[in-house]
Amino acid sequence: MRKEILHATQVTLGAIACILIFLGAVTPGCMAPQDTTVSPASPQASILVYAGAGLKAPMEEIAKEFTREYGTGVQYTYAGSGVLITQMNLTKKGDVFITGSTVEYSSAMDKGLVGPYQLVAYHVPVIAVQKGNPKNITSVQDFSRPGLKIALGDINATAIGKAGAKIFRKLNITDAVERNVVTRTPTINELTVFMNTGQIDATILTLDQVNNETMEAIPIPNGVNEVLIIPIGVTTFSENQDSARKFADFVASDEGKAIFVKHGFPKYPDPAYADVKP
Repeated sequence: MRKEILHATQVTLGAIACILIFLGAVTPGCMAPQDTTVSPASPQASILVYAGAGLKAPMEEIAKEFTREYGTGVQYTYAGSGVLITQMNLTKKGDVFITGSTVEYSSAMDKGLVGPYQLVAYHVPVIAVQKGNPKNITSVQDFSRPGLKIALGDINATAIGKAGAKIFRKLNITDAVERNVVTRTPTINELTVFMNTGQIDATILTLDQVNNETMEAIPIPNGVNEVLIIPIGVTTFSENQDSARKFADFVASDEGKAIFVKHGFPKYPDPAYADVKP
C-alpha cells in the first residue's frame, strides 16, 4: 500500500513539475528538459553554449555582457549535464560546455567532446527546508527519518543528484533516504519549484538556488559535504574556436566570476573551500 501511495505521489509531483516549468514546451515524458535562449543583440556571428540548467541566472547576464563587449551572440541550450553530454555526442555541434561540476565535465572529456577546462565558481550543496522548518530537520541524517517527503536530483542527469548520493553513502543512509524519496528530477530547477510550492519537506539544493522567501538553508558540514566546482571549456568540434575561447576566458575572468558571485555562487578559488579538489 505504501509503495502505491509513493508511486502515485511521484507521478503527481512529476506532472506538476512539468506543467510549472515547461508550460507550452514539448518535452516528452518530462525526462530531458531543455531551454534554448539567445542573447538579445543582433551580431554578425554567434556561438552555441551547452550550460547546466542551474547556471541559467549568471549565464544570461554573462551573455549580454559578452555580446556588448565582443559583438558575438550567445545561444544557450540548458539542461541536466547528462542530457547535454548526450546531445553533444549525437550532434557534434556547439562551441562551449559549462556544467555543474568537474565530474560531468570529465565525462565529456573522456568521450573526446571537450578540451581542457577553466574553473569558475563553486556549487555548494545545502539542505533546503520549508520556511520555519516545520519538520525540524537539522542534518542530512534526518533525511532518513520515516514520514518525510524528499525530492532529489536524478543521479544520472544532475550534478546535485550525484553529490547527494555520495553524501548519503558516506553516512550509510542511502536505503533509508530512498524510502522517503517521492520524486527525482532531471534538473535542479525542478527541485526549487517543489520547495517553492511547498510540495516536499526537504531536498538538497545548491546555495545559489535557495529562495529565502519560501525556504531555509541548513549548511552541510565540510567533512560530509560534496562541494562542486564549475568548469568551462571549448568543444573539440567547435567551428568558432576563436569566439568560443574568448567566451570561456570571459566567463572565467574576474568580470565573469563577479557575475556568478552576484547570483549567489562563491567564486573560484575561495579559501573556505581550499580542500575541495577538481
